[in-house]
Amino acid sequence: MEGHFPQQAGRRGERVRGDVWMGYAPGQQSLDIQLTSKLEGMYGERTREFLAELCAETDLKTGILEVEDKGAYPFILRARLEALWRKVAENPHLQLAPEPPLEGAVRASDPQRNRARRSRLYLPGNEAKYMLNAALYEPDAVILDLEDSVAPPSKEDARSLVRHALHFLPLGNCERMVRINQGSAGLEDLQALGDAPFEMVLIPKVEDPETIAEVAAAAPDRLLMPIIESARGVLQAQALGGSHPQVAALTLGLEDLTADLGVAKTPQGSETHLARSWVVLAAKAHGLQAIDSVYGDIADEAGLRSSVQEAKAMGFEGKGCVHPRQIRTIHEEFAPSAEELEQAQKIVAAFEEAQKEGLGVVALGSKMIDPPVVQRALNLVRQHNSSA
Repeated sequence: MEGHFPQQAGRRGERVRGDVWMGYAPGQQSLDIQLTSKLEGMYGERTREFLAELCAETDLKTGILEVEDKGAYPFILRARLEALWRKVAENPHLQLAPEPPLEGAVRASDPQRNRARRSRLYLPGNEAKYMLNAALYEPDAVILDLEDSVAPPSKEDARSLVRHALHFLPLGNCERMVRINQGSAGLEDLQALGDAPFEMVLIPKVEDPETIAEVAAAAPDRLLMPIIESARGVLQAQALGGSHPQVAALTLGLEDLTADLGVAKTPQGSETHLARSWVVLAAKAHGLQAIDSVYGDIADEAGLRSSVQEAKAMGFEGKGCVHPRQIRTIHEEFAPSAEELEQAQKIVAAFEEAQKEGLGVVALGSKMIDPPVVQRALNLVRQHNSSA
């Protein structure tokens, strides 16, 4: 029974799939691995052998290890046992070697400041089933979330699962992002992730440049995206945008912001229009991307489409996703029309020709093109090429 095991890790229950639960009880006898597996007939014996091999890498040599396997991948078994080991030993720094990457897995690349970030798909950090096929939906980025989507008792489990998922899963060309927790817990997240391959850290509820500096020092090789979620954060947006060279984008969390403002969040969003505009201005003033918050109603495609159109018109370059079905709509609405793209390509070609000839002005036919128009065309073509 669950109560017999003072230390536990993973997830159990009728609705759990592709995951595993483990409970450990200390004892004097040699370790007894008690496995109940959904795949007993096919993989039961091999799973027992694999668990024994993993336990040999730890100091779990005696006692009882009870395991309920709902078809977990080997990397998930590693992650759950690692989390259990940490709890038993009361040492958050213990790590099992990661599973070799799945064949065809694309490793994290060097962070790219200006890559397309039209869509960012949030994945709860303690839910293995959502991670396995996330890249199939082709979001520009996946966010493995250690913050709001993870209950406080499951934080340690999520850290291990996210670390092993980043090492193992084939996330394709998606940018790998991790949303950490606030304050010291976020710094502990980064320490627990170790050398896991990902490119960007999302910092929640940022209100001051000092918070960004602390995260930058703990993650010196990653880009940063502060999330502004309070009135004070909005008023500090300009300072946050210019606070550190690792900052590549600013975004908002409208659920927390409206709670801080004491107002109801509406589909029309008039209550946060000023705050969103201010964040866009702060981002653009520092040459950063402005990324809009999520649209929470998964079933309302028309509402999502309208929200993305508004975001694009305000100057946002991307939007968060809470479900894969939102990705296609977001990409369609952020894409330039054929006419816009054709005109931008003509302006870029005219600009390049002027550069070759050493001319200080750009002409398209008989019309002079102002520098801001040239820059907008260059940005549009760049974004189109990076997302093609």
